[in-house]
Amino acid sequence: MSAATGVSLRRDGAVATLVLEGAERLNPIGSATCRALAGAVRELDADASVRAVVVTGAGRAFSAGADIDEIDGFADSGEFERFIHGFTDALELIERSPLPFVAAVNGAAMGGGLELALACDLRVVFGKGKLAVPEAKLGVLPGAGGTQRLPRLAPRGIATEMIMLGSTLTGARAYELGLANRLAESPEDVLVQARAVAEELAGGAALVPARTKSLLRETAMLSVADGIVRERAAATALHGSADGQEGFRAFVEKRAPKFAPHRAAHGTDPTDPTEPERTP
Repeated sequence: MSAATGVSLRRDGAVATLVLEGAERLNPIGSATCRALAGAVRELDADASVRAVVVTGAGRAFSAGADIDEIDGFADSGEFERFIHGFTDALELIERSPLPFVAAVNGAAMGGGLELALACDLRVVFGKGKLAVPEAKLGVLPGAGGTQRLPRLAPRGIATEMIMLGSTLTGARAYELGLANRLAESPEDVLVQARAVAEELAGGAALVPARTKSLLRETAMLSVADGIVRERAAATALHGSADGQEGFRAFVEKRAPKFAPHRAAHGTDPTDPTEPERTP
């Protein structure tokens, strides 16, 4: 069997970078990759010095998708189901992490590769890169969140076409549709821009990205009125936080705010009204 794609982790100040390390095979995502990714996210959640994370792929692709070589060797659908569970669990860790994740889509992001990018909070894409969930061409559907996250980020009609036909978007088109937050002219510029976004996030108040993620997640299925109730509670809690008080003082005093250089361990705050109780 071909070598599994690993995940490397490096820290540079308050920004960490996760890299899919399988460049020769365009960074396919297999079971070992999912385990490594989940372990890295848990490690970063526990590191109070980390404030933002960039996710990218080694070489000329972000990720060509799920590891077909591994899947081809599965003995039955039960093995495939276990793989999909591991994959979706790893992506849920990214989605639920208090840290902001920026996908640096430096090349093709196909199938599971695009699903990984969709699980991140922000996306920087190479304009000529290809993005797709091509599973329909194999007679199946995306299984790692593609049918759920894609229609929430792209226009529903476009998402439906991508899922039903396996059609491809360029990075430039993805940016036009709002699926990407930044557009880069080269793979190298993707990393530069993603790093700049991460640095900006890391330099702000640590609770803002965490509360944004939890608030958007917990109110996704609520009415606007019920969502505003949660929003008021979150805004009030942030106003009473040390960073909130510093931000207001700095604005009144016409100076740059000096937010805390580190976030709380695991990035959570027991006073957060939008953060549900979680079991170990």
